[in-house]
Amino acid sequence: MPLPNFTLMDQNSEPLSLSSLRGQRVVIYSTQRTTTPGCTKEACGFRDQWARYEQLGIKVLGISKDGAASHEKFIAKYTLPFTLLCDPEPCPVASAYGSYGLRSSWAGNTMGMMRHNLRGGPGREA
Repeated sequence: MPLPNFTLMDQNSEPLSLSSLRGQRVVIYSTQRTTTPGCTKEACGFRDQWARYEQLGIKVLGISKDGAASHEKFIAKYTLPFTLLCDPEPCPVASAYGSYGLRSSWAGNTMGMMRHNLRGGPGREA
């Protein structure tokens, strides 16, 4: 399945396009906000396994609706070795990937990030 292409700003306010990574192995994960406990745990999990991702030649990209300044602080605080991208409301990239929409929880229905897996890679590029 071809992955939808996108261009988003990273933590340094530099644009990054998925198409610029064509032919590379990439993990993209999305989070509601970088500073929530679950999102922090997920990011630190990627950090803690970084040597393995690097060994396998896999690039990791995190996407959330937070801005570049927030991402920059989060990266510094948790010593993250990978790129975080900004997908501001209404989160067009997360929406295109099926990761953003109406969520149901004990607190009611809200718009937000949803968990799911989408696989792509060499031969399934944007």
